[in-house]
Amino acid sequence: MDVYKIKGGNRLQGKVRVSGAKNSAVALIPAAILADSPVTIAGLPEISDVMTLQKLVEEIGGNVEIEEGKITIDPSEIVSMPLPNGNVKKLRASSYMMGALLGKFKHAVIGLPGGCHLGPRPIDQHIKGFEALGAKVTNEHGAIYLRADELRGAKIYLDVVSVGATINIMLAAVMAKGKTVIENAAKEPEIIDVATLLSNMGANIKGAGTNVIRIEGVEKLHGTKHTIIPDRIETGTYMIMAAAIGDGITIDNVIPLHVEAVTAKLREMGVKVEVGEEQIYIPKTEKFEAVDVKTLVYPGFPTDLQQPFCVLSTQAEGSSILTDTIYPARFKQIDELRRMNADGRVEGRSAIITGPTAMQAATVRATDLRAGAALIIAGLIASGETEIQGIEHIERGYSQIIPKLKMLGADINKVEGLKTASISE
Repeated sequence: MDVYKIKGGNRLQGKVRVSGAKNSAVALIPAAILADSPVTIAGLPEISDVMTLQKLVEEIGGNVEIEEGKITIDPSEIVSMPLPNGNVKKLRASSYMMGALLGKFKHAVIGLPGGCHLGPRPIDQHIKGFEALGAKVTNEHGAIYLRADELRGAKIYLDVVSVGATINIMLAAVMAKGKTVIENAAKEPEIIDVATLLSNMGANIKGAGTNVIRIEGVEKLHGTKHTIIPDRIETGTYMIMAAAIGDGITIDNVIPLHVEAVTAKLREMGVKVEVGEEQIYIPKTEKFEAVDVKTLVYPGFPTDLQQPFCVLSTQAEGSSILTDTIYPARFKQIDELRRMNADGRVEGRSAIITGPTAMQAATVRATDLRAGAALIIAGLIASGETEIQGIEHIERGYSQIIPKLKMLGADINKVEGLKTASISE
């Protein structure tokens, strides 16, 4: 088993550069297969989800080259073939292959997607969109079959605001006949990023980033060059880390607008946040006030930062209540943090954390990607050596996390092939 070992207590200082957005990358790669000539995407994060998608695209005949953070996808030889399992099971974003293959070939077979276990994340809104465009969707032997004679533009109202469904419907609709309107669309920056790539490929999309997206179908899409936006969740993670154990940290390659909800909450806690054009600087913070946080869809406080924020709350004076309205089951980190002496409990959709607490090292397990980020921050502030298991979750979404933390002065190492005792429940 591979683990991270962290000797806590080192104050961190210096500059860290944010990588390209994971949640953009996993949608941009499937979007690229809609073109009829090569697409190059720069600023790609080095994460396992990207490697998994690369394999998926190669499985169906795509030619993929990755060098120095740039991916070039030549989709000209791609054929429509079933992707029932294997790599599809490894990440949730493989569902974007449905929209892309349906848009390109009018039919697709995709295994039910995998990813982190965050409670139910149904794809019913994706299917509703595909059906509105004229596809027949069936579930056969655990795989989703999509078939259409032709795709026609339609008016689609999403019952819940879903990033995945919004992007997937966009992918299927860009080459459908006529006009598609997606109402109650998600407004996340990653959706604008995908719409920008598709527009540069020749698609006709208006309104991305608002709750109504209008798409005029075009006959074909061509290759282009695109640079991915910075990862706002990685930005937020480093902001929280800088507040928790920083002696002055500059976070570079950021879009401050994308993390305004995080900036506001940190300031409410007593953290100074100095915002530049593409940088955020957080000086040393001596004292934190407890605050209440409620996760909401963008531009609200991101559910993906609830878990790291729980760790910062252990250092605040008083009781903080963190409510997750997006994924109420997303509190698996609380049990792990309690192993490290945190005073926290889960009540319904909320975690209640009382501080300040002196965190102590322990052997803990990352149950999902952002819980893993939370445990890294906990390990950095705890006294002693923390061992984090389940690090494959962390490497799905944080590019170069060990070298980045080492440059800030963290004592963190990856130990490969360690025989570890299982954590008792």
